[in-house]
Amino acid sequence: MSMQYQPPNLIGATNAVVNAGRFLDRFGQARAPGSIMQYEFQTLKPKKQLKEIIRVLKPEKKTFLKIPYKFAFNIKDRCVICGTQKKWDSSDTLRPPLPLHKVRKGYPMRGTYCEKHAQIHMQYEMLEQQILAEENGLSFSAYIPKPRIPNPLSSGPLTTLTQGDIVSLSSSGWVIHPPKGDSESKEEEMFRLIIECNGTQERMKTLLTEGVRVPIEEKEE
Repeated sequence: MSMQYQPPNLIGATNAVVNAGRFLDRFGQARAPGSIMQYEFQTLKPKKQLKEIIRVLKPEKKTFLKIPYKFAFNIKDRCVICGTQKKWDSSDTLRPPLPLHKVRKGYPMRGTYCEKHAQIHMQYEMLEQQILAEENGLSFSAYIPKPRIPNPLSSGPLTTLTQGDIVSLSSSGWVIHPPKGDSESKEEEMFRLIIECNGTQERMKTLLTEGVRVPIEEKEE
């Protein structure tokens, strides 16, 4: 009989690594939190592999007297399998779809998948497409997306600023002047003056918040 091990206090961990290999079997290791991994199947037949990986991806449930009664991690930004907290960026190529309570079908869960189980879910999707292609006599080539790595040096100089950028920079002490054209109309001059006025007001609020003392002239008796 395999021993179930649930690591405590996973809230706030984006990629919790738990060294529980001596306590968990292959199935338990696949469902436990950890780094991104490729799930290794016990069988060679694709349809049996599909059943095996669906069993791995089923959401974790609470039990009372060995009777499951409620999902354990059905919370926003929590992995429904291991409970690791993960907030996905909308432009991340590894971002998984909404988990279903029966993996292939069912209602959508409130939680998500962590990086490890998002990779296993992607492996499940590719396996399902491979089986479908083989049944219809088609060729299948797996698509493996690369993780998005931000590069702060790749961005060039800023040429445009939003209203929020202007207010934020002005409150920090920067003086922002809109570019002037050769012939400035009254509307353009009005817009430029409004931006300068808003920036000046935000800077004054920041100075007052930081506790600038305004000298008060004493009246001579």
